[in-house]
Parts: sequence; C-alpha cells; structure tokens
Amino acid sequence: MPPLLLLDGVSASYGDLVAIRDVSLEVHEGELVALIGSNGAGKTTTLRAICGLVARRGRVDFDGARIDALGSATIVARGIAHVPEGRQLFPTMTVRENLELGARTPDSRRRRAATLERVYALFPRLAERQAQLAGTLSGGEQQMTAIGRAMMACPRILMLDEPSLGLAPVVVSAIFENLVAINRAGTTVLLVEQNVLRALRVCTRAYVLENGTVTLVGTPETLLADEGVKRAYLG
Repeated sequence: MPPLLLLDGVSASYGDLVAIRDVSLEVHEGELVALIGSNGAGKTTTLRAICGLVARRGRVDFDGARIDALGSATIVARGIAHVPEGRQLFPTMTVRENLELGARTPDSRRRRAATLERVYALFPRLAERQAQLAGTLSGGEQQMTAIGRAMMACPRILMLDEPSLGLAPVVVSAIFENLVAINRAGTTVLLVEQNVLRALRVCTRAYVLENGTVTLVGTPETLLADEGVKRAYLG
C-alpha cells in the first residue's frame, strides 16, 4: 500500500539559507512517525514545506496525489492539520471559539458538534475552560487547545511541532498519552520533537534530521540502540 504522506527530495530555503536538503520520508496510514533532531536541524521547516508555508522544491504526495503545487488552505482541506510550535492561539477569544475556528471545511463544519464533544472527551479540562479566554490558560491548557483546534478539522494526518516545549514533565506525559489515544483512534500522526526519548517511546518509526538532511531512519528499538543517537540525544 502506498504511503499516506510522501516526501521525495524536498529542499527549502529562507533566502540564501538552505534549511532542508533532499529530505525524503514517508508516513503510512495509521502510523505515528517521529521526526527528531537538535534545534535548527530543519524539523519545523519540513512541516512547513509539507503545508505549503515555505517555498520548496521536490515532490510532496498526499493520499496518492501531488500537493506541492497547492496552496496551504487547499492542503488543509485535503486532510492535513498542523499544530505549530508556540500554539498560536487567539488570546482574546475563548477556548471554544479557538476550537471552532479549526472546523473550516464544509465536511468539518457539518461534523463540528460531534468533533467538539470528542475533543472535550479527550481533554476534559477544555470543557471546563471553554468560556475562558485562551490567553489566560496555562501552557499545558494552551497546548491542549491547539491540538483540539487541529482535531476540529477532522484530519487524516495530524502534524505537531514540539508539543512538549516549555511544559512541566507531568503535563508532557499527559500530552503524549493524548497523542497516542488520537493515533489509536485512527488519526495518523507526524510528530516533530526535541524530547527524543519521549518521541521514541510512542512512535512506530522515526527519522533523524541533522543539518537539514535525513541521516537515519528506523524503528524505536533500532534508534535507541544506535550509539550515535545515544551520544547525540540521550546523553
């Protein structure tokens, strides 16, 4: 079966600065795939290239069709949702208003009430805080809101950029449990994460990105046993 998401020789730059070079990866339906690497390795740019948020070269396929010539709104409508680093909520809008903004396509709008209940079941704290302004939430609650907003789009693949960043360990554990639950319920996940050990504990496969290039790919067991990975990321 062909992959749900395929990148073949994708490169992207910011002006004269090359951020990623000839990145190739694939994510099959039902997988939870991690993209790991140090800060500045090109992980965020890879997600932005998939979404059409940065000029890129190379091929990006989704569900068997090329999407690299499409605009970001069309890519989202195809079934790709992106939770950016920093959450990027609307602070003067309520939790519920932020969540409902995620349901922008005709299909997701039709399913909005049912999806909202699913999000509240996954994150009960958001149900309690639904009338609260997003800017007054804790960091963990804001991350839950950002993930819930992406789920409101009813995506086939959910891409997350550093969901553990700046959060307390107990909150990080809860967020990762939620991601596993989302994946087991049928949503494919592509996870960008600096917390390598956490990512390898939950993923199906992982890609290691260094200086904008994929240098290693394998199962969590393979990468945890790799001496280079141990030295670079696990101390």
